[in-house]
Amino acid sequence: MHTRVAPTDRVEIDVAAGIRNNTRLRYRNAPRMIDLDGYRANVGIILSNQDSRVFWARRFGMDAWQFPQGGIKRNETPELAMYRELKEEVGLLPSQVRVIGYTKRWLRYRLPDQFIRYDKKPVCVGQKQIWYLLRFLGEDEDVFLGASQRPEFDCWRWVLYWQPLKGVVRFKREVYHQALSEFASLALPGHGHERNRCSLDEPTVVHCGSVNVTG
Repeated sequence: MHTRVAPTDRVEIDVAAGIRNNTRLRYRNAPRMIDLDGYRANVGIILSNQDSRVFWARRFGMDAWQFPQGGIKRNETPELAMYRELKEEVGLLPSQVRVIGYTKRWLRYRLPDQFIRYDKKPVCVGQKQIWYLLRFLGEDEDVFLGASQRPEFDCWRWVLYWQPLKGVVRFKREVYHQALSEFASLALPGHGHERNRCSLDEPTVVHCGSVNVTG
């Protein structure tokens, strides 16, 4: 099966295996870091455990929670960027996860005007993302938020699949809805895909530990 994503970015994907069989992606060309519309190439990660809960993490020193995500570097494929971000932000190796699926097109969100640096060229007005759904194969103790010199997160927890829609910052909410909806049949097989509005705030254990910041 061949799927073309964002032709203007000259990206061609060859899906080497089924979507449930640890899909490997081979890219002829890496995407532009910032495209002609001002959107920076980025990857997002939804990490799911065996109970269909998803990894939800707090930004370091902030009262803001989100999924892991990060920019794609020059000459880096989305898949390589995903594994690099997984290691840097969550401390996990490729052998500790399995790729269940990925979005078939770029999902975009625009930054609020106060966050756009118009004095920096090229101007970045937002992110365009390829999202990955991963199944966590390890133990909770394998998660290490201090894997990089400047950690992205300081706490994390497992939450119900749809709960991030209520907790994420408003300007990312539509992208989260698109990604979660696209992955619902894979992440919640046999359990229905409609959100249970009565259980969006299920209490969960929060894992926090000391994280050293250097540099």
